[in-house]
Amino acid sequence: MKSLDHQPIAITMGDPAGIGPETIAMLYRDELAAMQGVVVYGDVAVMQRAARIVGVDAAHIPVHQVGVRCADARLPVFGQINAIAGRMAAAAVEAAAQSALLGGVAAVVTAPLHKEALALAGVNYPGHTEMLQALCGNPSVRMMLANDELKTVLVNIHVSLRTALDSLSADGIFETIHIAHDFLHHTGLSNPRIAVAGVNPHAGEGGLFGSEESTIIAPAVARARAIGINASGAYAPDTVFMRARQGEFDVVIAMYHDQGLIPVKYLGLEAGVNVTLGLPIIRTSPDHGTAMAIAGKNKADPRGLLYALQKAREFIH
Repeated sequence: MKSLDHQPIAITMGDPAGIGPETIAMLYRDELAAMQGVVVYGDVAVMQRAARIVGVDAAHIPVHQVGVRCADARLPVFGQINAIAGRMAAAAVEAAAQSALLGGVAAVVTAPLHKEALALAGVNYPGHTEMLQALCGNPSVRMMLANDELKTVLVNIHVSLRTALDSLSADGIFETIHIAHDFLHHTGLSNPRIAVAGVNPHAGEGGLFGSEESTIIAPAVARARAIGINASGAYAPDTVFMRARQGEFDVVIAMYHDQGLIPVKYLGLEAGVNVTLGLPIIRTSPDHGTAMAIAGKNKADPRGLLYALQKAREFIH
């Protein structure tokens, strides 16, 4: 396999009406050493505007122009959700993913995009994860949210709670456990300790509050253990994340989006990273959104993006 150690890392600019471009520019201003070997995928004019806002020389920011360069007069307005911004953000992701698949970049770090802007642009994916999945040939993928204290992997991602609960299956949970195990093993844990959260209060309390733990989750855990994966559960979802944070487990498998993301985000958005597991490329992202309300005001916090970049570099090696 071709070594990626000396290839650049791509950072997609995110929604140009949000904080993505200026957080990137802030890192070129404040963390120039960390940004060596990084190329921004997006629009030159968008990044030049971001550079002016944060007070950095735009010449320090290498940009891989995606599509036709936007004229200054047509730059998306900060804080306004619109189709042009959604299309520009999606195009940057598409170009970076293609470069990664061809070996031109070692990893893709994605600045935040706006789901409503994507929809207005006719981009029919609810987020980065599903878009990258399609661009990479539709492998089975899962979202992992992680910081230095907690890792959680989701069985279901961007669907309604009702849909998430209705679609739970032993096969889907087993696949999630397997994907999480393979990723953690590949990145240095020889025997990852995987906790599987229940879906009902107190993990069903022996069937008093629901049967999914015994009829769906337990068979998936047993199947994983049968092939040598160190998985256990189902555990009460109101305590399992605390137990993992205290060091009992390396990762928690969560049944649906908010069950897994609330504990990680509560610990701090600036230190969280979103990792897409199962892709043939490395992809990380900060654990925050476009923050439209402060976009263009030089008030954003770039630490989440820096942390995502640092994690991408760890995964390359």
